[in-house]
Amino acid sequence: MTVQRIQKVEDVKQAMMTMTQTELDYVIQIARSIKTIAAEAVFTVGQEVMVVQKTKMTPATIVKMNPKKAVVNMNYGRRGMTRVTVPYSMLEAA
Repeated sequence: MTVQRIQKVEDVKQAMMTMTQTELDYVIQIARSIKTIAAEAVFTVGQEVMVVQKTKMTPATIVKMNPKKAVVNMNYGRRGMTRVTVPYSMLEAA
């Protein structure tokens, strides 16, 4: 992050400290929407990705893209290669 971007984040943080609960809920809703839109712009069907879990990262391939989650083909434990629905927030480009 650049110094200017860090300053903008700090400004947003200070503004959020003065907001009501309702206003904060609205900000969170907007942030989630932006995050979903950004994720959809980054990923494509057939792309190799990493599924990030708490303790491990598993390679996968995107099979289908839904509005909030992607269907990926990944090695799922003893089940072998399986289609799994994963939120975009758990995906990283490989």
